Amino acid sequence: MSERRARPASKNGRKSAWRRALNPPATPPAEPPAGGPDAPAPETADAASVVQATLYRDGVRVSSPASLADTFRELRDEPSGMAWIGLARPTESELLSLAEEFDLHPLAVEDAMEAHQRPKLERYGETLFVVLRAARYLDAPEEVDFGELHVFVGPDFVITVRHGAAPDLSAVRRRMEETPELLKLGPEAVLYAILDAVVDGYVPVVAGVQNDIDEIETEVFRGDPAVSRRIYELSREMVEFQRATRPWSACCTA
Repeated sequence: MSERRARPASKNGRKSAWRRALNPPATPPAEPPAGGPDAPAPETADAASVVQATLYRDGVRVSSPASLADTFRELRDEPSGMAWIGLARPTESELLSLAEEFDLHPLAVEDAMEAHQRPKLERYGETLFVVLRAARYLDAPEEVDFGELHVFVGPDFVITVRHGAAPDLSAVRRRMEETPELLKLGPEAVLYAILDAVVDGYVPVVAGVQNDIDEIETEVFRGDPAVSRRIYELSREMVEFQRATRPWSACCTA
């Protein structure tokens, strides 16, 4: 794993703009919350959005910092370490702090903020930016649920930004931690494991849709009047599924 290097200031004053966004002018202190000093503090966005932040060295978990700020500080103190940060629907300030710390490209950060992106793979300097569309089949409503995952991969970090319930990356992290010889290969190995999990998730979707098609054929021959709506909904799901999977053929063969 490459040694952590100091990141020079980016062109066009990008970093100074992020610093201004992260350090707005001071405002007068807010009034104390109702209920006195023992009233519970409101939950911060950092606590709500950061699913897990973990530092690894040689494929072994070193620590699980409680906040992004702690993660940044500990990674600076661990030159041979790797940070794996998972976020779900993060706030703008969280993404800006990550951009400031890891010198993420503004266009990639903007995509991660807005979501609703097509699957793609882009390189910005030493950082890869990957957009994935995950899918899962829901048995009860018999429909496909789509999620969106953005992954930043750098020399000593992996950042995942999830929009939606899918994919569940906890199993990926657990499997990688159980095989430290793979995890010690670095951020690229983590990206491979994430890609593998997303693609594996397509298999039960295909099986569920095939079952829906079989049921629709039966309903058509029975003359069920509601079948036309089900055909329409299934067609929309198939179009969305193609949009999620087809771009990756070009990405993987480029």
